Amino acid sequence: MANLTEQSSSLTFTSSSYVSNGSSAAVLEVGNSLEVVSLSRLSCNLERLLIESDFDCSDAEIIIDGTAIGIHRCILAARSKFFHELFSRDTSAAGEKKGEVGKPRYEMSDLVPSGRVGKEAFMVFLSYLYTGKLKAAPPEASTCVDAMCAHDACWPAVNFVVELMYASSAFQISELVSLFQRRLLNFVDKALVEDVISILLVAFSSKLSQLQSHCVQRVARSDLDNVTLEKEIPMEIVDEIKLIRSSTQPNDYDASKLDPIYEKRIRRIHRALDSDDVELVKLLLTESGITLDDAYALHYAAAYCDSKVVAEILDMGLANVNLKNDRGYTPLHIASMRREPAVIVSLLTKGASASETTTDGQSAVSICRRLTRAKDYYAKTEQCQESNKDRLCIDILEREIRRNPLAGDKAVASPLLGGDLHMKLLYLENRVAFARLFFPSEAKLAMEIAQAEATTEFAGLSASRSASNLREVDLNETPSTQNKRLHSRVEALMKTEGHTR
Repeated sequence: MANLTEQSSSLTFTSSSYVSNGSSAAVLEVGNSLEVVSLSRLSCNLERLLIESDFDCSDAEIIIDGTAIGIHRCILAARSKFFHELFSRDTSAAGEKKGEVGKPRYEMSDLVPSGRVGKEAFMVFLSYLYTGKLKAAPPEASTCVDAMCAHDACWPAVNFVVELMYASSAFQISELVSLFQRRLLNFVDKALVEDVISILLVAFSSKLSQLQSHCVQRVARSDLDNVTLEKEIPMEIVDEIKLIRSSTQPNDYDASKLDPIYEKRIRRIHRALDSDDVELVKLLLTESGITLDDAYALHYAAAYCDSKVVAEILDMGLANVNLKNDRGYTPLHIASMRREPAVIVSLLTKGASASETTTDGQSAVSICRRLTRAKDYYAKTEQCQESNKDRLCIDILEREIRRNPLAGDKAVASPLLGGDLHMKLLYLENRVAFARLFFPSEAKLAMEIAQAEATTEFAGLSASRSASNLREVDLNETPSTQNKRLHSRVEALMKTEGHTR
């Protein structure tokens, strides 16, 4: 029996066997196979804790963007020093709210304050902790919606690995940090320089000197201006980039640099925009003799300011909405990179061209598409739920490209007389009211495109539909005046066609 026990032990643990004549190698091979099968089965069983609701016996939750993800503290504590220390603390310090009954909850933004970790990236990370196997990135979360993109270095692909790096670094999983650092190093030379900024930030946060140095060199060689660098990157890295640039610039570069006083005045205009003080901007323009175009003020506002500030700058009528900066970008290109629908609408309303391209042939809509995840673009929008902003931006730009001249609206409106005009008006008003009820985001943008706030045609739609807010009837209004007013109302409402569902 002792010999049987010893042989059995050799099969299970693949230890050395006394069996001769080559049989020990066979026993080792069988033992290795058994170990692989056992570990694979263990991995699959642990994965069921994550993916099958029948096995939901989690004892804590991590909250990401309002969604609760169940976790098992014993597994995470065994796999991660960070979680071991977190769960070993006093209950109140560990995340449980005092007096709250049920599982302790942890906000991802509190666990990883230095960067964002999305749900999809965290699930891949969590799966590795449970199973020891790293899953491939889900395509819907790591690919863009540009049909011409190879998805090897677009923003969603880069950002997914950046999020995984934030998680791996914060939760102290060293083997994943090494793996994702290699992947990010491969992205640095292939990705757009704007996307390299996010890699640089995670390298700085995670103290990855090799990755940080590679990113700094790439940014230093790029044409990113100092204003962008100072807004996006920590100053100590900006100083390093400036130092590299100064040592690699041609000898005659100093002669072409901005006058310090001139540059200081431009920065004052930018600071006034940061504080949303358009009146101060007007005062600085008058005092300095610098124009909005000289300061690329509209570009700056489109990138960093509230949409109302952008609208006020446009209303001044002093900025060229299609002006290209030194990198070949118009304000609309900048707004598309920001993906803020209200800013895009304001620019289009004032005549920005959606067909204008950058020096590398990118239009505003193609920029938007390369920045939008498939998951966000194809997500189903429920009634009364706001649509994804990225998708809204793409829809707005594509509709602008397809849009017919406004002269076509008059051709439709002019034949409408009497009852036909009233029926058309009733149809349009009901459609906008329906859109406001079920698709509020799209309806709001459609009204902005039609400049509803600046006209009286939508007064009845902007206010309550109660009897107290009904338009008073003007008994002195002549039929021709009334007809003209109704035509004007129909034309204004028809501007929303194609923008409301």
